[in-house]
Amino acid sequence: MSDPQNLHETVDEVFLMMLNMSCDAIEQQAIQDSETITAVVGFGGLLSGACVFRSGKSVALSIAATMTGMEFSEIDDMVKDAIGELCNMLAGVWKGKVPELSANCGLSIPAVITGRDYSIHVQAPEFRLHQEYRFEDEVFEVMIICDGLH
Repeated sequence: MSDPQNLHETVDEVFLMMLNMSCDAIEQQAIQDSETITAVVGFGGLLSGACVFRSGKSVALSIAATMTGMEFSEIDDMVKDAIGELCNMLAGVWKGKVPELSANCGLSIPAVITGRDYSIHVQAPEFRLHQEYRFEDEVFEVMIICDGLH
C-alpha cells in the first residue's frame, strides 16, 4: 500500500487512459505558477485518508483542454471538474492496486481548491506518498496520505 511504485504505476495508467500522454516522476521541484489548483478525494472504510492532486494553473488548463477537447484561459468550473475527475481516477486506480482496499474502501466526491498562498494541513498520517511529475514542460504533484487499515 505504501509502495511508491503503486503511485507511479497509478499516475502512468491514469495519464495514458485519460490524456493519452505519459508523465515522468521527477526530483522535487516547486510549482512555478502563483495560482494553483488542488483536488482532494477522501478514502473511507477499511482505510481513511486522501488522494491529493496539485498543479499550477497552466497544467490544469492543459489537462482540462486535453480531457474535453476545449480551450481554457482561466480556471472555471469545467477545469475544476476535470481536475476533480482526474484526482478521482488517481484515487480509484491507486486503491484498486491493493486487493483488500478494492472492495472495502469508498471514495468521497472530489473537493477542489484554487487560489494563491494557501496550504493544506493534514494531521500526522501513518504513511504519506508524495511525488512530483512532469507533464509536458510543467510540474504537478500527487500525494496519498493515509492512516493505517481499520
